[in-house]
Amino acid sequence: MEAEGEERQWSSLIVPSVLEIVKEKNFATVPPRYIRPDQEKTEILNDSSLSSEIPVIDMKRLCSVSAMDSELKKLDFACQDWGFFQLVNHGIDSSFLDKLETEVQEFFNLSMEEKQKLWQRNGDFEGFGQVNIVSEDQKLDWGDMFILTTEPIRSRKSHLFSKLPPSFRETLETYSSQVKSIAKILFAKMASVLEIKQEEMEDLFDDVWQSIKINYYPPCPQPDQVIGLTPHSDAAGLTILLQVNQVEGLQIKKDGKWVVVKPLQDALVVNIITNGRYRSIEHRAVVNSEKERLSVAVFHSPGKETIIGPAKSLVDRQKQSLFKSMSTQEYFDAFFAQKLNGKSHLDLMRI
Repeated sequence: MEAEGEERQWSSLIVPSVLEIVKEKNFATVPPRYIRPDQEKTEILNDSSLSSEIPVIDMKRLCSVSAMDSELKKLDFACQDWGFFQLVNHGIDSSFLDKLETEVQEFFNLSMEEKQKLWQRNGDFEGFGQVNIVSEDQKLDWGDMFILTTEPIRSRKSHLFSKLPPSFRETLETYSSQVKSIAKILFAKMASVLEIKQEEMEDLFDDVWQSIKINYYPPCPQPDQVIGLTPHSDAAGLTILLQVNQVEGLQIKKDGKWVVVKPLQDALVVNIITNGRYRSIEHRAVVNSEKERLSVAVFHSPGKETIIGPAKSLVDRQKQSLFKSMSTQEYFDAFFAQKLNGKSHLDLMRI
């Protein structure tokens, strides 16, 4: 592994643990810093019929010679019209996902003394804490997270990996590898639909940067006054999310309204962005008063020194480039320098 400090660091201010707040005796009122009067009051569509319209892509069919063409059409529609889809038959064993759920739960139930060994450090954003916290008076999300870089191996933080519970570290290693393989297949299939040259996609993600963010949203006595995860659109090229304990909370913005993503057993939720044809959709996480919610998001982006921008073969056909080109490092420097705020970061990248 590289020695720490060899790569430019992104930082986020240190914040309290929400889980520790919930554990306090006689806890009944949310601290003021978590109250969100600015929370958007856009209508929430909890209609089961609309939620059921969120596309479901079958990975087996996507890789089947006989069924591939029809599944590719579904994939293209999902990416263009929704920007999100749920992926089933992805090949990750359900018993392994059960193991992951158990170990994620145990990980967040570690004592505060053990968690402190894994807490974010000044000048860094990996570890326990929150990201995109840029000022002491900034409102906070009602949730704890743990984030770390998993690929490339040279970019891993040795002080975090060495202190993870051994079984959990092994489980994360396995999950990281399995999801990376899924991402590679999805990138290839989307490149095929978009008629992007295979070598362009391979060059772009040859040295893929993968990070994992594990989210824990405790129950809240005033769920309508807080937000689990501020509305935003992801900065990564491809995000693969597992709604670990099948508790609702993820919502995506469709035609100006929030749509609830109802978890499918063992399904992965995928979010993608390209040169405007496949949109990065604004999404958020909400909490409830009774149940905790767990999720694991895995982000995939080109290597930090890779120049990212719309694929040349895509731009040539569309006759225009809708986004600027820059290094991945520069792109995320800008992303982590500001608080989450809807789609504002992508808007900064537009030409």
